Amino acid sequence: MNIKTVLNYIPQALISEMDLNKLNKLQEIRFRVNRNAILKYDNDEVITSFIPTERDLINILQKLCENSIYSYQSQICNGFITINGGHRIGITGNITMQNGKIANINYISSLNFRIAKEIIGISDEVINEITYRDFISEKINIYNTLIISKPGCRKNNFIKRLS
Repeated sequence: MNIKTVLNYIPQALISEMDLNKLNKLQEIRFRVNRNAILKYDNDEVITSFIPTERDLINILQKLCENSIYSYQSQICNGFITINGGHRIGITGNITMQNGKIANINYISSLNFRIAKEIIGISDEVINEITYRDFISEKINIYNTLIISKPGCRKNNFIKRLS
């Protein structure tokens, strides 16, 4: 996990509150305008004293978009931006709709950094239960499978290991 990629976008005031010995357990960083930022670790949530302003969130978003928010417009309209390392930043705010689709997000009210982590062997226990070999093509195929769990249980990590 390269947490340093994420830290490049975080205000120094929040970094100074982080327990650097627990960075490997960090799962999320939540920013909401005029509310305390929250750090979510594996089994713990820490409410920090850092309270981001609307300007702070815009500054973070500009860094995420390499000072070209327009070029990231389609990602923003999908509700998140992906940065190096597979980390995703969820974006919420007031939306503008056009032809039934999100055309723009105006007022950014929150950003949620989801920290990507690779977990080796996460799918090993079930791989034989959900796959089969096609004897004609010699390919390994996956049965129609529904992956369900509560948030933060690494569904995406599991699915990536299957492919």
